[in-house]
Amino acid sequence: MNLFVANGLGVRIDDVSILNDVSLSVKAGEWVSIVGPNGAGKTTLLSVMAGLRPASGSLSIQGRNLSDLTPRERARLLAYVPQHPEIPPGMTVNSYVLLGRTPHLSFLAMEGSRDFRLVEQVLKQFDLSSMGQRTLESLSGGELQRCHLARAIAQATPLVFLDEPTTALDLGHQQQALNRIRLLREEHKVTVVVTMHDLTLASQYSDRIILMSKGQIAAEGKPAEVLDPTRLSELYGAQVKVLKVDGHLVVVPSVSKENS
Repeated sequence: MNLFVANGLGVRIDDVSILNDVSLSVKAGEWVSIVGPNGAGKTTLLSVMAGLRPASGSLSIQGRNLSDLTPRERARLLAYVPQHPEIPPGMTVNSYVLLGRTPHLSFLAMEGSRDFRLVEQVLKQFDLSSMGQRTLESLSGGELQRCHLARAIAQATPLVFLDEPTTALDLGHQQQALNRIRLLREEHKVTVVVTMHDLTLASQYSDRIILMSKGQIAAEGKPAEVLDPTRLSELYGAQVKVLKVDGHLVVVPSVSKENS
């Protein structure tokens, strides 16, 4: 069953096509990764899908036209984490993650015990419990990224959009964050749409990959179907190999003898 459908999305800036007639659907419970070289339109596509950027075409979630929803209704159905979220000055980690509960509160209502319990649980899942009273400005880049992810999960929406969620994380925290997202997805039946640069990570966590090129979908399908070395070498302008290690695909550069 399709949770989210996009039809004929287009974005032009100064007569330059950023997205061109992009159509796709996302099934409930799916993990879809959007990949592609720099300038392919990944971030633009994600922000359009989240209803945050104007575009031609149509978007629907749970069969409802996204443009017909109020901001509060939309925030109850989807969460979005950009690459570089704004940081409210002086705000603590606890308060920031608690903001994820705002769409579920009635007008002028205060957070209740259920909201605080959910936030406490999410902080624990992202190893943030001990940092609850620290200000966001005091956190490292990786800690801050985990806060953004925690706030999105605390929002408790059926669909979560994540734009390059592992950019500020080291190797260990990349794996930890993606594992937590996967676990939360399985426990709470959350649907995940994420943009990623790392093709190996995308192949390991995704049910389906959408490969973008020049504002269009160049290929989509299961990781093994999309991550073809010839296709990737052509789109990325680099020679690559796709290996299989412990049952997972690994995309690595292919160094010729002339360059070694």
